[in-house]
Amino acid sequence: MTRRWPALLLLVLLAGCASTPSKTAVKPKPRPPAAANLSALKADGVSREILLYTLSLLDIDYQFGGSNPEAGLDCSGMVAYIYQHAAGIRLPHNAAQIAALARPIGNHQLQVGDLVFFNTMNRPFSHMGLYIGDGKFVHAPRSNSVIRVDRLDNRYFASRFEGARTLFG
Repeated sequence: MTRRWPALLLLVLLAGCASTPSKTAVKPKPRPPAAANLSALKADGVSREILLYTLSLLDIDYQFGGSNPEAGLDCSGMVAYIYQHAAGIRLPHNAAQIAALARPIGNHQLQVGDLVFFNTMNRPFSHMGLYIGDGKFVHAPRSNSVIRVDRLDNRYFASRFEGARTLFG
């Protein structure tokens, strides 16, 4: 019987190792409050394709100079990626150059897929996003963040708004 103790002890220890470890809860990334209700968004045709591509990129990491979702995207890289894949339109990877290609429109004319521009670095057209309707736009804001939804009437963005532009009509 004394020879069985080491074997029995080994079995007890191995059984302890085989138990399932307790799961630690993984905290999801916090979502901005503006993204809470996107159910009212509507679009047709190419605008619908742009909207679907845009929403599929939410929570993708920001990467300065990034031009694809796997590596991360910056603001103009996001817009260029979406327009290339949703509408077949090639755009430069530069917000000011994209602004120069687009036609200025009034805020009351904004449609899903139109471009919104901001002066965030003390130079015109230094940041941009895609308008998705209901006063909201999607953009890749800065390092250590993700692509997200914000409102045009957000105090920060409203004070830096440069204008809206379209590539359609």
